[in-house]
Amino acid sequence: MTTSSSTLSIPDTRLAKEATELLREHSTDLLFNHSMRVYFFAAEHGHQQKRPFDRELLYVAAVFHDFGLIKKYSSADERFEVDGANLARQFLTAHNVAEEKIRRVWQAIALHTTPGITQHMDSEVALLYSGVGLDVLGRGFDLFPSELREEILAAYPRRSFKTNFIHEYFAGFAHKPATTIGTVNSSFCERLIPGYKAPNGIDLIAASPFAE
Repeated sequence: MTTSSSTLSIPDTRLAKEATELLREHSTDLLFNHSMRVYFFAAEHGHQQKRPFDRELLYVAAVFHDFGLIKKYSSADERFEVDGANLARQFLTAHNVAEEKIRRVWQAIALHTTPGITQHMDSEVALLYSGVGLDVLGRGFDLFPSELREEILAAYPRRSFKTNFIHEYFAGFAHKPATTIGTVNSSFCERLIPGYKAPNGIDLIAASPFAE
């Protein structure tokens, strides 16, 4: 575990370096820079909160958190978050990482778009969620050290991130809108798929085969 001051360097381990190589090889520039920013934002949140976390595990979680958006790794019927979590599990298992550590990375990735839960879980899970929230939605923007934020943005620039991310993000699950039910991603499908309307929970209850 570490709570040392954040710097713009990734963990100096073979695991982290191999994860970076995979991300660089298979990801787009937009997702690569996004994943790096998420890690540095998340790590700084950990330092600010004096919350112990494993830098290597948090880094691997950040690297793989959007792998499920990449066509090569996208399943036909799983949430994209689960696709990324499963890939991270395979990667960590191949490196003989302990199951308890794998579980933390899996949960961090699988829940990185799920509000209201992660803050009650392991540090890596909570911090990945907050790092994603800052980079995508700007949550906590004014509370983040401005000089460090600008340093991160200079190293990993956004380059019209708002517009481009929406399209790249949606493309990762447009072929399986049913997997977005109950998540914020369902709103992307309703906005961008002509005629699509997410199932309503009240209608689903009414359609139950039970008499009452």
